[in-house]
Amino acid sequence: MTNTTSFNQQNNMPDNQEQEINLRDYIRVLKKRKKTILTFLALTFFTVMIGTFTVTPYYTASSQVLIEKNYASGSLENSNPYSFYDPDFLTTQFEIIRSSNVAHRVVKNLQLDIKYKHYFLKNNEEGTFTFFSNLKKGMKSFFSGLFSSKTPGEPAGNQSDKDSLPVTAEPMTDADIIAAVIQGNLTIIPVVNTKTVRITYSDKNPAMAKIVVDAVVQAYMDEILEIKLANSNYSLQWMTSKATEEGKKLEVSELALQKYMRDNDLVTTEDKLAVYPEKLAEFSSQLSKAQAEQKDFESLNARIKSSNGNYQNIETIPIFADNKVLQSLREKIFVAEQNIKDLSKKYGPKHPSMVNANSERDLLLKEKQFEINRIIEATRNSYDLAKSKEENLKQLLAGAKQKMLDVNERFTQYSIMKREVDINRVLYDTLTSNIKKSTVTEQSQEIKIWVVQKAELPLSPSKPRKTRNLELGLLLGLLGGIGLAFFIEYLDNTVKDGKTLERKFGLTVLGSVEEITDKTEKVETFLLKNPLSPFAESYRLIRSSLLLSSPDHPPRTILITSMSPQEGKTATAANLARILSQNNQKILIIDGDMRRPRIHSLFAVPNSYGLSNYLTGITEKNLVKNIEGENISIITSGSIPPNPAELLHSTRMRLLIDDMLKIFDFIILDSPPVQSVTDSLTLSRLVEGTLLVTRAGKTTYDMLESGLKKLHEVRAHILGVIINGLHKNNNNSGYYGYYDYYSKQEVSTQPLKKMTWSSIGQKRHKEP
Repeated sequence: MTNTTSFNQQNNMPDNQEQEINLRDYIRVLKKRKKTILTFLALTFFTVMIGTFTVTPYYTASSQVLIEKNYASGSLENSNPYSFYDPDFLTTQFEIIRSSNVAHRVVKNLQLDIKYKHYFLKNNEEGTFTFFSNLKKGMKSFFSGLFSSKTPGEPAGNQSDKDSLPVTAEPMTDADIIAAVIQGNLTIIPVVNTKTVRITYSDKNPAMAKIVVDAVVQAYMDEILEIKLANSNYSLQWMTSKATEEGKKLEVSELALQKYMRDNDLVTTEDKLAVYPEKLAEFSSQLSKAQAEQKDFESLNARIKSSNGNYQNIETIPIFADNKVLQSLREKIFVAEQNIKDLSKKYGPKHPSMVNANSERDLLLKEKQFEINRIIEATRNSYDLAKSKEENLKQLLAGAKQKMLDVNERFTQYSIMKREVDINRVLYDTLTSNIKKSTVTEQSQEIKIWVVQKAELPLSPSKPRKTRNLELGLLLGLLGGIGLAFFIEYLDNTVKDGKTLERKFGLTVLGSVEEITDKTEKVETFLLKNPLSPFAESYRLIRSSLLLSSPDHPPRTILITSMSPQEGKTATAANLARILSQNNQKILIIDGDMRRPRIHSLFAVPNSYGLSNYLTGITEKNLVKNIEGENISIITSGSIPPNPAELLHSTRMRLLIDDMLKIFDFIILDSPPVQSVTDSLTLSRLVEGTLLVTRAGKTTYDMLESGLKKLHEVRAHILGVIINGLHKNNNNSGYYGYYDYYSKQEVSTQPLKKMTWSSIGQKRHKEP
């Protein structure tokens, strides 16, 4: 139940759970797959080496050329180079250098299709070029026939005339083929942070490489000049015809404008049109001021009227309060009143001094009243004058507007006609100017081309670069081998080590057995011949783990099975029996595999009578066979029956195990694989524990998961797992790897002490 729960918990774990991977895991993979890495490295390196030393060497000649725009010739009126910025300029020039026109110029100038025809065509026509041409023609013919709408056998002439075109494909000439070769071997490399480029050409002959590079530079310069001349001639012809046409349009429009001005008396229209807007603006401004002034006087008169002749209220109005004359009179009146107050303290009201003082004050009051009345009358007159001024300005503004509308209406048509004249004149002047400039700059070059460094005769081949190729082959082989190793490891779904097995299924790994590298040795006898070998120590470790696998007492009846054949379960049963028998324990091996039995052949005993005969009721012969010189007895499988599963499920099988437990200390049952038949599932219910045997690199996790599911369904008690065939380099389980220690140091040859039941927790005690 514990293992079942643990297995179920493991199955419930998410598939994408990440496990910690350290550097040791990567090193383990590299050690494990070192043969794959070295094989891939060797194949890659030797392939590169063979290709490098067998390929035809090519020589490369190069010429460095300055290419830039001639800004001085581009425009007579604009010499700012930034206005001619063209980010695609150099790219365009590269394409011109690589163009078919330049290549054909090279062929023509050097007469390559006449003098050197054999040099370029001796391999191309018979080799690569012809091969690809034939391949292209064959594919084209196949697909055209496959998708053709014609019926089979219909001649080509039956097609309607409307579907045929008067253009036929012309065969490639020798010049075309040589030009294509030159284009293929030509390379343009821009020099960083400069306006120079490096033009290179590769060829099998160093002299031909130099000649072609120089010819390419010259052909490029000729091509640029021809492009310039062709464009200039075409532009000049077009501009001349266009200028004649625009001159006629200009003449017609100017005559029409003169006639309209004469008919509508518009000789001085432009001057008048400039005066009227000024008058309108001036009248509008004066009207606004008059209206504001009239509003002020209107408001002032309204306040005066609202005072109802009360001079004290009137004097509070700002225009009266701020008047200098009234301010002076008010001060004098204040002084006179102060004088009256002082005199009244000394004299009576009829005293001459008092009479004079009162008379002086009354006179001042009359003057103040007169001044107030004068200001009131002046305000009224100003208000009337402002109203009259506003009316006059309105009339002037209206008259000016009317005259402006009349003039503007006539000038609109004048402007339309004059604009047409101006446009025609600009076009005509521009064309005339461009014709003159084109004539001046016709022979000038728009692009500066200067050979900075001429091509030199190459003395050594440029490719193949043997040292670099070998280094790259070595590097690619190593990296590719490592990548292939990890890819194979990723695809490998087989059991590799105990840690992964425990982590995925929650099982206890009792031990791992190293693969025997000596092919002459047999795994079932190696333990007897080499008792102190790491192989033997592996089984001693398995024995210790097995005896401690149960808390109360070690399992006495043990079923050994595997997931599939050839995983080493039978050899494991034999070797485990020998290890257990070294403690003077009596061991019985029952060969429960009645389909493909092997126990009898391992111990060299006859198999004429055995378990199958006993289970069918034949008991007259001795069932148990003792092995001479060992504390091991075996029950062979016997004759192969037609129904092994039914025999193993019988009561006689259970009674046989119970009877044998009275005689032997341990009973080991060898059974068929779990995935093949149900025999192991039947036997697992008759024993105290089941021991699973897996083989590294053979048993898959899917197979193990399916087998464990079957065992858990019958409630089998799984003691643990043994990993067979584990290579020393793959053994990364720290608690299994004691091989180096036992293989490098001597081990004491003293006989092993007998292990008693009490030493391993057994309740009952047995002495020798």
